[in-house]
Amino acid sequence: MRIVFVHGACVKDGSWWWHRAAEALGARGISSIAPGLPSCGEAGAAAGAEGPGLPEDVAAVRSVLEQGDEETIVVAHSYGGIVAAEAAAEVATVRHLVLISSYLPEVGQSLTDFGDGAPASFLDPDPEAGTFGVRAELLADTFLQDCDVEVRSQAAAHLARQSLKVTTQGVRAAAWTQLPTAYVVCADDRGTPAHLQREFAKKATHTFELQSGHHPFLSQPVAVRDLVLNL
Repeated sequence: MRIVFVHGACVKDGSWWWHRAAEALGARGISSIAPGLPSCGEAGAAAGAEGPGLPEDVAAVRSVLEQGDEETIVVAHSYGGIVAAEAAAEVATVRHLVLISSYLPEVGQSLTDFGDGAPASFLDPDPEAGTFGVRAELLADTFLQDCDVEVRSQAAAHLARQSLKVTTQGVRAAAWTQLPTAYVVCADDRGTPAHLQREFAKKATHTFELQSGHHPFLSQPVAVRDLVLNL
């Protein structure tokens, strides 16, 4: 069994964002990988209006999922659930999806279908450049309030400008309709309120709740490890 982690929006270096959960799983003999997302500038081409979007992110994750014949659990965070919905569809080795403070899009739905139409206050969109990002000064208090000083001091270095087009590009498949899917509600999340997560989770096979902020795999990696192992 292996784990494929899919990170959220406006960040890079997935191996850093997932490193604590990956280490906890590795201690139990479970391997993992965190592919980069091209729309976040992780494949050479710069993010922007002419840069990579959701289709390129899907292709990057799917190429990892299709490598080898090892049974796989996909663990996706936030925007990563949009990517995983299409990337994991009809991949024979994928046995389960785990969505953390994320989304279960129907075919044709995009990230904007889960919002109220206005950019969140913690985002910094640049329509002219075709990118968006997280306001660095709001990162710690919005997304990492329950993380330790080490994580909070390092996180800003792993932010990225992302192609704005990913917010409106719809998925072409919905793997969660084909696979057992666990939704992890982050009850203290200041980015995606818990009441919205609970609504999203109604479409999942199983729902779990953690008293955590937006990144429980950094603040509570053992809890995330145990949830994955129990699957």
